[in-house]
Amino acid sequence: QAQLVESGGGLAQPGGSLRLSCAKSQGTLADDSVAWFRQAPGKEREFVAGIGWSGGTAVYAESVKGRFTMSRDNADSAVFLQMNSLIPEDTAVYYCARTPFIVRFFRLTDFLYWGQGTQVTVSS
Repeated sequence: QAQLVESGGGLAQPGGSLRLSCAKSQGTLADDSVAWFRQAPGKEREFVAGIGWSGGTAVYAESVKGRFTMSRDNADSAVFLQMNSLIPEDTAVYYCARTPFIVRFFRLTDFLYWGQGTQVTVSS
């Protein structure tokens, strides 16, 4: 199966921005539901943002709504997570995930294929 590769993580100051990218190693993401999850040290992996199989409007966790924006590129070869107004609580490993099926609630267990994760650290 095609792999997912995340990039763009790093260190940002509080109030700063980072942009994460997720690309599929083979083919496009046009027929996939795609989501971003994150896992902070000592915590469970949690949903951040997602776009359904048929495209449409992205959905967000309440904790990031208004600060993060998920988008696809025009060729559906990658998805992005623009993270603005970062806070220390956003520090986590961020994972991209996909499934070829329609998802309604973007539960962690709905997603079949995962990237390796990229570290985001927000600190002054």
